[in-house]
Amino acid sequence: MNAIMRRALTGAMALSLAAPLAACGSDHQDAGAGKDSIGLLLPESKAARYEKFDRRIISTRLASLCLECKVDYHNAQQQVDAQKKQFEALVKKGVKVIILDPVDAAAAKSWVDSAAKKGVKVIAYDRLAEGDVTAYVSYDNEKIGRLQGEGILAALGSQAATSDLVMMDGSPTDPNAPSYKKGAHEVLDGKVRKIVFEKDIPGWSEAKAKKEMTDFIDAHGPEGFDAVYSANDGMAGGIAAALRSAGIKNVPLGGQDAELPALQRLVDGTQSFTIYKEVRPEAETAAEMAFRLLRGKSIKSLTSTTAHNSTKSGIPARLFKAQIVTRKNMKDTVVRDGAVRTDLLCAGSLADKCKSAGLN
Repeated sequence: MNAIMRRALTGAMALSLAAPLAACGSDHQDAGAGKDSIGLLLPESKAARYEKFDRRIISTRLASLCLECKVDYHNAQQQVDAQKKQFEALVKKGVKVIILDPVDAAAAKSWVDSAAKKGVKVIAYDRLAEGDVTAYVSYDNEKIGRLQGEGILAALGSQAATSDLVMMDGSPTDPNAPSYKKGAHEVLDGKVRKIVFEKDIPGWSEAKAKKEMTDFIDAHGPEGFDAVYSANDGMAGGIAAALRSAGIKNVPLGGQDAELPALQRLVDGTQSFTIYKEVRPEAETAAEMAFRLLRGKSIKSLTSTTAHNSTKSGIPARLFKAQIVTRKNMKDTVVRDGAVRTDLLCAGSLADKCKSAGLN
């Protein structure tokens, strides 16, 4: 073969190889990269549950259902713009099923609607996103609010009717927060003397809740209230710190999420109750829904009710129950279920109080 022929053949081979390589360029590569991937977008990591439980349980359950499936996971760290970019990147990759726990449910509408037009199925997880979502997995959030209200009344006991209450509600961008608030008011209104202060706390911020509580104490004194409702345990931590700094003791304080610091406050007597939402059934149901949708199968057997957002009704849904946890029933709830380890719960100065509560 002479030099001219070798050069011609080499050039032809290069062109033939270049064609499939070009076909695998950025746009085409993205379009097929996610065919066996399931997107998982969680909103933040301040609440311990997301990284410790939700992500792990969803990933483990999917791995048991589908050996070839991959979880494409991202955490928005409470940043709406970051979550938007993460969501759009998944769609561009070709991911056809996304489990979305939105930072801001309303802001997610345009992304969800755009993705749905491209055949992407979005499972709203824990918080109901706006837009054309395919399914919803969460808890009965109004019932959780009612449980919180019942917890406050139980902690106040016979003094409830003459008690004044401070309410620190959840983030206004979280669609669950109004449901908690509504449920709590259904129980508390007319059962306590007066709600003397109520505030939505942006981002569920512990620091902001602490400041609001501190400012209220400074303005009204330690006798200006008899109990505090906190929409979650993170904020309850800030409120407990404000009460401690002001030297205020024995004021009923309730939260939600059964986080370790809150459970330790229950043992210590600085928080009255929390709400335990068992993550495993919620997370495993979301994983199985995602797998079935990825394979074009029905999810009807996994849903028992429907939900609606501002633009869509009849969304197939599964809503799980929650329960109040106090110092008295902790052993038979969160400890029994393995949601908390007693060696962590009872560490350090809490050892003796755990012993008296029968926890170690």
